[in-house]
Amino acid sequence: MIRVLLADDQGLVRAGFRMILRAESDIEVVGEAGDGAEAVTRARETSPDVVLMDIRMPGVDGVEATRRIAVTGGPRVLVLTTFDLDEYVYEALRAGASGFLLKDVPEEQLVAAIRVVAAGGSLFAPTVTRRLIEEFARRVRAPERPSELDELTPREVEVLGLVARGLSNAEIAAQLVVSEHTTKTHVASVLSKLGLRNRVQAVVLAYETGLVKPGA
Repeated sequence: MIRVLLADDQGLVRAGFRMILRAESDIEVVGEAGDGAEAVTRARETSPDVVLMDIRMPGVDGVEATRRIAVTGGPRVLVLTTFDLDEYVYEALRAGASGFLLKDVPEEQLVAAIRVVAAGGSLFAPTVTRRLIEEFARRVRAPERPSELDELTPREVEVLGLVARGLSNAEIAAQLVVSEHTTKTHVASVLSKLGLRNRVQAVVLAYETGLVKPGA
């Protein structure tokens, strides 16, 4: 059973998501929150697998709430937004969100996304998430190359670059002519060495440090 926490300042929105998820036999809504601070508290109390997090809420917004949850190694966060090219969403991805969805996403895509994130995956659709990252990475590029990058082997740097270009593990394995298991091992090692929570954070870092150029 996938445990989900709903965080949105609009009760009607939470009710709509609750109705959709209630119809799924493998998903359980274990709590709700009306702002970011409450979301952090409820996440600690209910131990969900996934938090559906509205990005814009009064007081503590979805970005800061995501950051607080990620720092504690808490549940995975799936950000909800009205606009795809949103700097708040970009900051949430930097903070450790596993991906984002538009609030008007079809029901089946919402449910599928929750299952992907709960299973440890990240939502990195090259046509949407990559465009968002390319748009805002130019503005906040890190001034220096993080020392953690020097800990990566040449092959791991190569893998990071391919992840940043939106390739799946299977596609990376085919390009490098290695097994998919070997690719997964490389990706896991990259995330561990860089202290990252998921693939999306790895993509953000790759763009911000100039390892991958926008439009590459």
